[in-house]
Amino acid sequence: MNKLRIGLVSISDRASNGVYQDQGIPALESWLESALKTEFITQTRLIPDEQSLIEEALCELVDECGCHLVLTTGGTGPARRDVTPDATLAVADRIMSGFGEQMRQISLYYVPTAILSRQVGVIRKQALIINLPGQPKSIKETLEGVKDSEGKPIVAGIFASVPYCIQLLEGPYVETNPEVVNAFRPKSAIRDVSI
Repeated sequence: MNKLRIGLVSISDRASNGVYQDQGIPALESWLESALKTEFITQTRLIPDEQSLIEEALCELVDECGCHLVLTTGGTGPARRDVTPDATLAVADRIMSGFGEQMRQISLYYVPTAILSRQVGVIRKQALIINLPGQPKSIKETLEGVKDSEGKPIVAGIFASVPYCIQLLEGPYVETNPEVVNAFRPKSAIRDVSI
């Protein structure tokens, strides 16, 4: 069976230079552990805000490591050093505009400055690459969406669409923990994996 391979890339000048502890990769690993029922393996990279290094890491994770999903964290704002979206678009085969639109929609629920985010989602070969925010709280909100006091989604998180996208890219069938995020796919795409 084709095991789910996920690349995690934290982009930060200061964390990559040891000025402070990276929070992005631990937050992503912890969230994936709680959200995925499907077994997965991760490849991690901690790199500075340098477009060439980001492009190199994304290409390596997709082309050489065979990742089905690559999640980046950090470097998505309007500051000159924020070049994650630029690097992501530079290595993309196709742009998945809906991911960026939905991430900003979710973040706007919390802060008006969400419109300053330049996060994108793209496809490179067999992989979906998504730029996530840099803060652990924002990462969780973006992936899970906005929930009411009973935990029901008000605004869908982006991860609800990720398993079906991976499936359409001929990757492994990914199942989620519905208490964290409920993966959506058309009835015709649902498989009974208990058999």
